[in-house]
Formats: sequence, C-alpha cells, structure tokens
Amino acid sequence: SMQIPALLLPNASFYMEEPPLSRAGFVVLSVIMAFFTIPAIVLNGTVIIVSLMHKQLRQPLNYALVNMAAADLGTAMTGGVLSVVNNAQGYFSLGRAGCVVEGFTVSLCGVTSLCTVALIAVERMFVVCKPLGQITFQKKHAVGGIVLSWLWSLAWNLPPLFGWGRYDLEGVGTNCAPDWHNTDPNNVSYLIAYFAVCFAFPLTLILVSYAKLLWTLHQVSKMACVEGGAVAKGEMKVASMVILMVLSFLVAWLPYAGLAMFVVCRPDAKIHPLVGSLPVYLAKSSTAYNPIIYILLNKQFRKYAVPFLLCRKETVEEDEASEATTTVEAVSTNKVAPS
Repeated sequence: SMQIPALLLPNASFYMEEPPLSRAGFVVLSVIMAFFTIPAIVLNGTVIIVSLMHKQLRQPLNYALVNMAAADLGTAMTGGVLSVVNNAQGYFSLGRAGCVVEGFTVSLCGVTSLCTVALIAVERMFVVCKPLGQITFQKKHAVGGIVLSWLWSLAWNLPPLFGWGRYDLEGVGTNCAPDWHNTDPNNVSYLIAYFAVCFAFPLTLILVSYAKLLWTLHQVSKMACVEGGAVAKGEMKVASMVILMVLSFLVAWLPYAGLAMFVVCRPDAKIHPLVGSLPVYLAKSSTAYNPIIYILLNKQFRKYAVPFLLCRKETVEEDEASEATTTVEAVSTNKVAPS
C-alpha cells in the first residue's frame, strides 16, 4: 500500500462531526474579515501604485514602506480573501495541499511584513541617531533591507514544507497556519524557534530602535529648548507616531504570539475554537491599519494617495520630504548645528 507523506495527512481533530460554529457565526466571521480585507487591498494597492507613479516618493526611506504594503497586500489577497470565502462556506474548501499552500503564503507575507516594521524602525534610528557616524542612507541599504526581510521570512517558513513543523487548520478550521497544537517534539522545537526568530527578535529591534530614536530626539530638544516650542512640538509628534506604531504592532501580534506560546507550553489546555481564531483575525487586521498609520499619517504619501483614492488630480504644492525624516531631521540637524 502507498504511504501518504505525513505532510498530507489531515489533522484528525479538525474532522469533527460537529462544526465549531453555527452557520451565522461563520457568516459573521466572513463579514468581519471582509471589513478588514477590502480596505487592506485598496490601501496597500494605492501605496504601491502612487509610489510607481510619483518619483518624489521613490526615496530610499520609503522603500521599506512600499515593501510593507506589498507584503500586507500579499497577506490580504491570500489569507484575507480565503478567510472571507472559507468562512462564508463554513469550512476550509481547498483540501490538504491548499492548506499547506495557504499556510505557507500567509506566513511568508505576514512575517515579511513584521520584519519590515522592524526594518523601518532600524532605518529611522540609523537616519536620526547615526550610530556608526556620518553614513548617508542610500538606495543599496534600502534594497538590502528589503531582500533581507523576504529571505529571513522564507528561511523560517520553508521548514514545515520539509518536515520540521507543519501547516494545519487553525481556530474554527477555515484557515491554515503553523500548527500550534501538535505536541510532537519536532513540531514544538520548530514553533519555539519560529516564535523567537520571527516575533521576539523583530519586536526587540522595534523597541530598541524606537527607544534610542526617542532618547536622541529628547536630548536634541533639551539642547535646543532655547529655540522655543518648534522642537518640542516636532518631538511630541514623532513620539506619538512611534507610540502608535509600537502599540498597533503589539495589538496585532501579541495576542497571536501569546496564544501560540500558551498552547505550546500547555498543550492539554482546552481552548474554544473561536477564542483560538480571534488572535488570527487581529493579526490579519494589521494589513488594513498599517498603511493608515505608516502612509496616510505621512504628509508626503498623503499628498498623492488621498487624491488617487478620491479619483482627483492632486494639487501641486511644494514637495516635502518624508515626515519621518522631516520632523526628525529638522530636529536633529538644523537646531543643533550652529550654521
């Protein structure tokens, strides 16, 4: 008799007689997912299109923002759209192979987006704090960072395709992800490594970079407080933006990572499928608000993106440098160096 590769065996626990949710429950999940997925596709698509249309937006510091939009678009087009369709049907309709493909693709794009958020934090910290002295941030640095974020994600999402870890149905059984529930030591070792490298590590980079950036700004504004309120205002603006970015990251990913680690540590804990699903939807919702936080709160992108979304011609104004650089650079260069 032919041996079925372990990869293709369904996880028996998901073939329950009793569906974990009522018909109405699945429809509600489908609608919630559509509520995040449609804006995510529109907004991330807009970021990519306006960046291709306007060369003013093609500065090295914006490369990572466009990369994040591409990764988030990938997550929305695969995981988001499939969540809407599968929940509307009330079951996962693509079979075992489809589950592996979806789990891999969504994880690849999700971790790339997550790494890109860390990349943006590190790049901004380098531009403002200049930890290695006067190095200008160039196109090659930006492209290098982007390539690294995809390769990093690829390196950690390929193992389940080759037998270390596995992709399986999760939550209410309508979408696929790394299998948090399988207590096989081989699987658990993968999950712990995956958690450390794809969540804890980027999170540490984000916190360290933004902390250093805020500290540098604060030092600069202390030196420049003679100049009056402009610096303090710039500092406050950047600080609130940074706090918003960090909080949105934590809201999206902490419940998911936390639940995953809880299940790994306490495999016998009974978790209702719906409770298991909520963190997944929170993580996927970040594809809709990332572009709002990173792009629409950025003057320079907003100038091109808003008219594009409203199908109007944009008004021609003075071109401004990216807000992340303007407020921060203005604070760190003009005010301190006596010209």
